[in-house]
Amino acid sequence: MTEGIRLYDQTIPGMLLFFEPNFYTLGRQFSMKKSYLILHIAVLLAGFTGVFGKLITLNQIPLVWFRVLLSTLILFVVLKLFKIERLKSTKDSIKIARVGLLITVHWIFFYGSIKFSNISIGVVCYCLTSFFTAILEPLINKKRFSLVQLLLSTLTLIGISLIFHFDTTYQLGIILGVVSTIFAALYTIYNERLVKQYDSKLLNYYQMLSGTVALGLALPLFYYLFPEERFIPNISDVVYLVFLALFCTVGLYVLFAESLKKLSAFTVNLSFNLEPIYSIIIAFLFFNEGKQVNGSFYIGLAFVLISVLLQTMLSLRKKA
Repeated sequence: MTEGIRLYDQTIPGMLLFFEPNFYTLGRQFSMKKSYLILHIAVLLAGFTGVFGKLITLNQIPLVWFRVLLSTLILFVVLKLFKIERLKSTKDSIKIARVGLLITVHWIFFYGSIKFSNISIGVVCYCLTSFFTAILEPLINKKRFSLVQLLLSTLTLIGISLIFHFDTTYQLGIILGVVSTIFAALYTIYNERLVKQYDSKLLNYYQMLSGTVALGLALPLFYYLFPEERFIPNISDVVYLVFLALFCTVGLYVLFAESLKKLSAFTVNLSFNLEPIYSIIIAFLFFNEGKQVNGSFYIGLAFVLISVLLQTMLSLRKKA
């Protein structure tokens, strides 16, 4: 009997060791699929960002200020509801705030791009974020350049170049859109470090707060230089701003931060290249933008979509 018990005691750990790697692998795969699902929901919400930017009649400066202000207020309530304590370290707050300024500047140029062109052009330019991430991330994090990332990003760059050279109508909007992507890439690279240290809701609260304060200080200068610009939003603007802040800022960037915990900055940025698909479909359906773009736009868009498809396939194969 004792011999049987001893055999049983020795067998069970062995069985656990045999099954443990399988459970670990299944858990890891489920975690990765969950991260990709979260990322895709964030991309879907991002598809409406440019649409709201077009619908809101304010200039991009007050538009972004109201966006970060409302987002800060919403996140303040969220932190209270979830009983998440705010940071006690001033050093940590400043570190997060600096990164928040990058996304604020990105939004200013992004909405400027849409205002000076259209939704389709603005969101396609955003696809260059992966190109700048592939270049800037190795320089900032002091690691090797990835030839695959550079090649895939070059496809996106070719697509944007085709649109820029053949469609001269919106060149200012395209330039503003390209500048915005540099700040978007920097934001993702630096934010990738922060999401591993702080709660995503807390992180976004300080980032939106820093944008509110910094842009609020700049507003008097803006209206001194452009006194004809309107500051008070109309009723429809208020509704769109609330939706923009609640779903396309707080919801989007909390999900964005969560996805960065498992996925790389490059994968996240390249996946966000799918944003134009959603935005362009909406723009074509409701804003009749299909008549505003020529054949080169579709050729350029095809290059962008190919780069997204290839990166997604490579990323999934790598993580499997």
